[in-house]
Amino acid sequence: MFPDAPRTDELRLAIGLARVRSMMRLLEAPRDLSMTTLSTLATLERQGPRRLTELAAIEGVTQPAMTRLVSRLEHERLAERLPDPVDGRVVVVAITQHGRDELARRRAAQAKRLAELLADLSEADRQAIAAALPAIDRLTTHAFDSLTSPAPTSPAPSREGTTPTPGAPA
Repeated sequence: MFPDAPRTDELRLAIGLARVRSMMRLLEAPRDLSMTTLSTLATLERQGPRRLTELAAIEGVTQPAMTRLVSRLEHERLAERLPDPVDGRVVVVAITQHGRDELARRRAAQAKRLAELLADLSEADRQAIAAALPAIDRLTTHAFDSLTSPAPTSPAPSREGTTPTPGAPA
């Protein structure tokens, strides 16, 4: 076995969570929006307005692809571009109320189909799934936070002992 290879229980968990993700995707209807579109809307809802470059990095797509996606979201009134409150020269993308409503509608339909599947399970299985939710929430929050936090930057080189260039920022 390779030294950095995941343990068997980690592999089982990864496979199990991937199967849950696939199952939840199957429960989505209508399928008129792509997974990236829905994921982008959910990111905007969860994290607030983001720059296109940030969204592209979070969603794992190129900046041109995210630009096209955001244009479609704007056309469908699911998201909008706004001036960055910190730097008015920059644009951020924000979810609209229509986008929030659309996500809520889709989640409700998905939850209804999930409830039908859960009804076929034993009470013990339903309780075990419910008991795992807090840990899954902590895991996903940790994952989102670690993947969307700005990368640590190296400190700027020391300017001590140098003469500033006229007109250059100090």
